[in-house]
Amino acid sequence: MTAESIGIRNIYVMMAYAFRTVDSSDTAPVLSEEFDHLHDLLAHILERGVATQIKRGLHRDYQSQIEEVAGVRGRIDMAQTVSTRSMTRGRLVCRFDEYDADTLHNQALKSVLLLLARHSEVSPDRRKAIRRLLPHLAEVTDVAPQSIRWNSLNFHRANAPYRLLLGVCELIVHGLLLTEHAGETKLATWFSTEEMSSLYERFLREYFLVHHPELSPSAPHISWDYADVDAIGTDQLPRMKTDLTLERDGHTLIVDAKFYDNTMQVAWKSNKPKVHSGHLYQILAYAKNQDVKQDGSVSALLLYARTAAVLQPDLDVLIQKTRISARTLDLSLPWEQVREQLEAVAARV
Repeated sequence: MTAESIGIRNIYVMMAYAFRTVDSSDTAPVLSEEFDHLHDLLAHILERGVATQIKRGLHRDYQSQIEEVAGVRGRIDMAQTVSTRSMTRGRLVCRFDEYDADTLHNQALKSVLLLLARHSEVSPDRRKAIRRLLPHLAEVTDVAPQSIRWNSLNFHRANAPYRLLLGVCELIVHGLLLTEHAGETKLATWFSTEEMSSLYERFLREYFLVHHPELSPSAPHISWDYADVDAIGTDQLPRMKTDLTLERDGHTLIVDAKFYDNTMQVAWKSNKPKVHSGHLYQILAYAKNQDVKQDGSVSALLLYARTAAVLQPDLDVLIQKTRISARTLDLSLPWEQVREQLEAVAARV
């Protein structure tokens, strides 16, 4: 399964859910346009979003500064003043906070805009539009895209619109392979399987949080249901972390999201496609340990992102009172049909 096999518009919708901006007024205009390449879609989202943010006002925050000034500003740093002999020049070294736009968030935005502005595979018109934005970020420090620590970027109500923009920036940086040849950048595989798998999981969880809060969507850890109170080495048991759990009227559905190039494995003896044994054992362990009452109130679903293979997982069995299923979600279809498939998942609870 690759990003290229997913409808380009659906990539945007998945990101909108995953980065919690699904209610953005920009969704409809983006979905109404045609994009031949994923990088053009991402460049469009970023250009449009940054332009809107500039009109609203860039995110600003207090930044600590240390500077030699005439007079006093903030707090005098006596040690620095003495060591630099600033007083002989009639100046003082002061520490103060300045409320400006040179934040980590804006530095990340600017670094990726600069990257796209010189990217040969982004359309010329879009590159021009991006270049027109750069003067508005003149006060923001230039940083190397590889130096950005994405996990350190925090979000709150004041900078919430940055969530999707910086999510797109991170995907762009991970999707571009920087080279020194001819001073250009070259496209690598846009998203690795690991990155797409993470996006897929977040998308599924956020979809149900938005549309089915009554199902209490969550991704909890499941405890091992061992009976022996004197058991030894229980800390060595692996953690069971679910991708998505839905609940209604005492029934629980555990959904394990799978994004793989091959949705089925081929048995070496029979040469017939089978559901991945490791995946099946994993989801069965989740369900059996969650169903502590052993009354069949817990079911489980392996939900694969559909590939182009002829045979796809289509399993629905009752194993020791526990219903185990394996299905696919076809992300290449128009969004309306993707949503129908997701609603069918909700109906399983």
